[in-house]
Amino acid sequence: MSINRDTLRSQFTDDGVQFLLAQFVDIHGSAKVKMCPAETLDALADDGAGFAGAAVWGLGQGPHSHDMMARIDLDTYTPLPWQPNTARFAADIFVDDKPYAYCARTNLKRVLNQLKEKLGLIANIGIEPEHFLITKNPDGTIAPWDPGKVDTLAKPCYDFKGISAAIGYLQDITTYCNQLGWGVYQADHEDANGQYEVNFHYSEALTTADRYTFFKMMTSQVAPKYGAIATHMAKPFADRTGSGAHIHYHLADAKTGENMFTNEEDPRGLGMSKLGYHFLAGVLKHAPALCAITSPTANCYKRLQVGPGLFSARSGFTWTPAFISYGDNNRTQMLRICGPGHVEDRTVSAAVNPYLAFAAYLVAGMDGINNELHVGDPNLGNLYAMSRDDIYKRGLNTLPQSLKEALTALETDTVIAESLGPIAREFLSVKWREWNEYHRQISKWETEQYLTLF
Repeated sequence: MSINRDTLRSQFTDDGVQFLLAQFVDIHGSAKVKMCPAETLDALADDGAGFAGAAVWGLGQGPHSHDMMARIDLDTYTPLPWQPNTARFAADIFVDDKPYAYCARTNLKRVLNQLKEKLGLIANIGIEPEHFLITKNPDGTIAPWDPGKVDTLAKPCYDFKGISAAIGYLQDITTYCNQLGWGVYQADHEDANGQYEVNFHYSEALTTADRYTFFKMMTSQVAPKYGAIATHMAKPFADRTGSGAHIHYHLADAKTGENMFTNEEDPRGLGMSKLGYHFLAGVLKHAPALCAITSPTANCYKRLQVGPGLFSARSGFTWTPAFISYGDNNRTQMLRICGPGHVEDRTVSAAVNPYLAFAAYLVAGMDGINNELHVGDPNLGNLYAMSRDDIYKRGLNTLPQSLKEALTALETDTVIAESLGPIAREFLSVKWREWNEYHRQISKWETEQYLTLF
């Protein structure tokens, strides 16, 4: 049940809120907003803020279409800590007073309702928001943000000197998130120079998607205070580790909240239930098509590379599994069983639209549950240290190695396509256009490699 409007108005007064942002996302997961005076609360909740849908990527509208109305979800009241007189509400899109099927948030709610109604379950998901702080040079190139000129180690992960300049930024982000009740429990320097992560507690899937969207908004506003640009691009530097948005998850009983992935008597010794293994089997079955949603840009596939990453990361590892596998507490697996009933998918890109990704992911897992798919035995040991032939002998396959390959898989996977409803057509259209535009470009590497070779 939504929070009482009178309670909200009282909260506006207490928080000094004078303006509201009605916010939704486009097909890329980018936040779109309209700013309205706080006095318009009733209109935003009853009717919504009007948008021309054709002006936004992937919303299924043309210039002739009826207005999209972003109708705010009162339970998502989120004051902007960096703009104290303003608050954000996540919104669902309506057209002609009906829920709009091309709205990514509305679609996720549809899938979550199916999960609850058909299986009596809810999805609890956490996310690790890796991102870079960068600067732009006068010639348009970029560099890791490093005002002290000390973040230069080949293995900078957790390094004190590397994180020291960013402590103010990370403390601002941590303070802001905790003001909102997110429960940040750690922040660190990640594996690449200029790369950071702030971890907050998991929540129900829709809440986590809303928070991740707001987190990206927050970093974009806090970073300039320190002379930096925050980027959630998957692979901004060819020689450094890319940014993921690893998801941690389990399904829980909708009535009791009990983790339904847990089984202390698991014969495989990983503490997982049969239902959990069926879910993982569905994810692995649909992994090629899922990859199009969880790694949705051409750039993402510079991150999803087979092998240890000696040539694509100064630290020696990409930390991104590229084989379709599951295993124990082992970071070389796509699906890592961190502990009883606790699964992590390490392949998800920072460029992800969380609403689309969670919807597709849950439908893949539900397919495994409904059809009681078998996941097989876990893969143990270091996949990075194995040759391709050895890994293929284990019966493992690679994730798509290009956006083109992933989109082709999505086109033939009706389960994943249907998880997005009509958004699937828009997604494929936008992403094929993106791939074709990317594929037409001539890179500096190509001219250096081939210009005088022949």
